[in-house]
Amino acid sequence: MFKILKKDGRAKRGEFITVHGTVQTPVFMNVGTAAAIKGAVSTEDLKEIGTQIELSNTYHLHVRPGDEVIKKLGGLHKFMNWDRPILTDSGGFQVFSLAKLRKIKEEGVSFNSHVDGRKIFMGPEESMQIQSNLGSTIAMAFDECPSSVAEKAYIRDSVDRTTRWLERCIKKMKELNALEDTVNPHQLLFGINQGGIYEDVRIEHAKRIGEFDLPGYAIGGLAVGEEHSEMYRILDAVVPELPGNKPVYLMGVGTPENILEAVERGVDFFDCVYPSRNGRHGHAYTSFGKINLMNAKFETDDRPIDEGCGCPVCRNHSRAYIRHLLKAGEMLGMRFMVTHNLYFYNNLMAEIRDAIDEGRYSEYKKNKINGFRMGEEGEKNV
Repeated sequence: MFKILKKDGRAKRGEFITVHGTVQTPVFMNVGTAAAIKGAVSTEDLKEIGTQIELSNTYHLHVRPGDEVIKKLGGLHKFMNWDRPILTDSGGFQVFSLAKLRKIKEEGVSFNSHVDGRKIFMGPEESMQIQSNLGSTIAMAFDECPSSVAEKAYIRDSVDRTTRWLERCIKKMKELNALEDTVNPHQLLFGINQGGIYEDVRIEHAKRIGEFDLPGYAIGGLAVGEEHSEMYRILDAVVPELPGNKPVYLMGVGTPENILEAVERGVDFFDCVYPSRNGRHGHAYTSFGKINLMNAKFETDDRPIDEGCGCPVCRNHSRAYIRHLLKAGEMLGMRFMVTHNLYFYNNLMAEIRDAIDEGRYSEYKKNKINGFRMGEEGEKNV
């Protein structure tokens, strides 16, 4: 299921084999929360820019249009016309971040929908049922997402509950995959490591969930406000404690620099809303750092966003034109920006894979980060 092809230090180059295709790792998963990339980017576009995995969200699709509706239409792959792997988040993070009023019990979490206020209950079994209805390639275990700065005693209790919930997820998925009418009987389950910024709690939890021998493991509860150095410290402590023959997924991360640092620490899967969210607001990722096309200096700039970029936007359109579209509120401007940014991230991962293959990852990472920190004119980019 996961084949490590090459190691360069702790960085891994691998292949993750699924019923919907083989994923080359390290990989960035393009985030389509409600079965669509915000910014009018279609699944056909995603293929053109090198997307390997699309990520959608259990909570949002349960609320609208409803996972039962998607199941009736043949599952999420058919619904959105995507024949490559899909990972679905369990909904746990959204339950804990969007719900203003929620009640956590051993059974699960009761809360009100952020869309229409209706009462919803979600626990491990409900999350697994929804993800089974969606038929995703990879389902995430339902976990509690406590604040990273919560008291240690609370974090310990929360982590214990997450472990018990994982056991229930495993049992429920086994039942669902055996049903005759299940959308994807080969659905895979990833467990999630939690523990805030406490190394000992994280390590203990990594060892406990590693015993379940799941297809993959995620690290959750990071990139939620702590310093980057804190995140790297936790990765240094936790990744070696997770099963070395399984892929490691760092949830919700991050900036290009975050990804480069995490790959060096043994992480294989990433996802983040940055490329699409920032793109919709005029921020483009480039080989020399992030630029804001809303700035007046780009008004008559006839160069592409990044002269070294091979994306369809940079091959055909100027900064000046894209800036005009953004200023005029034209959707095409957002579409161009999101397309470019997602291509940038997917291409970055391809370069990372090549560097690991060739045994030069450390040098590549150093040069890439130095490039990000320099402006177009070779000056420090602040």
